[in-house]
Amino acid sequence: MIPLNQRLASQYDSLTPQEKRVADFVVDHFDDLISYNSAELARVSGVSKATVSRLFKRLGYEKYKDMYEELRVLRQSGMPLTEPKDIVHGDTLLARHYKQEMANLLHWTTHLQADEFAAAINAINQARHIGVVGYRNAYPVALHLRAQLIQTRAQVSLFPTPGQTLSEELVDYGPQDVVIVIAFRRRPAVIKKLLLLLQGQGVKVVTLSEPQALSIQGLATWQFATPLESVSAFDCYGAAMSFVTLLANALLHSTLETGRQRIHKIAESYQALEELEQR
Repeated sequence: MIPLNQRLASQYDSLTPQEKRVADFVVDHFDDLISYNSAELARVSGVSKATVSRLFKRLGYEKYKDMYEELRVLRQSGMPLTEPKDIVHGDTLLARHYKQEMANLLHWTTHLQADEFAAAINAINQARHIGVVGYRNAYPVALHLRAQLIQTRAQVSLFPTPGQTLSEELVDYGPQDVVIVIAFRRRPAVIKKLLLLLQGQGVKVVTLSEPQALSIQGLATWQFATPLESVSAFDCYGAAMSFVTLLANALLHSTLETGRQRIHKIAESYQALEELEQR
């Protein structure tokens, strides 16, 4: 059986412009493809359902459902949907960086407590408002998390907004809300005070930090950690970004029907405003 990604690669140059739009979306969302039926795939790709059908027939499938079933069986068997890259060998900086990245990923995934993670996702799903806080090197991770969560649900804010302090932003937060505080080492002193304040207000708090963050232990409802270890002077935030992706995907999967409806509405708005480049 020839994998879908290989079929796309071999046929890509011969595809029509409309078919390439579908193919590009498939490549960019390969691991999430089984969450789309053919009508939804046509919609998010900006093409007709007939175009989707023609593409998959060209790729050797009798119908879209055959491809869908192929991916579903592969995923249930535990096989990766895409082929892994060749492992980097040797003692180069690239090889050492690769090995450290893999070690960081292995560390947090093996230490993640499934029940705690599920409880945090449920709280985020049920929350009235979600606040995301990140300073210094945590800010890009917080910004990315907010950008992902807002795809799935409303009322997700990044704090503090320019020109404001945390006090104005969080004064109305209480037991119905969740604040996600991302705080890596060399964190500002305000982080500990913020966690104590939120604790006093009864706010449910999720923290993401490095494993050695002893100064803020016990100050959150759920605490998660990702290593920052690097082979040189600068910390590496690849594991943190991976955790953010898992969290965002877990939230989407917990509210798949409403989450997909929101994503589709956003996609329609993209097209109406012509905000994104058309391939």
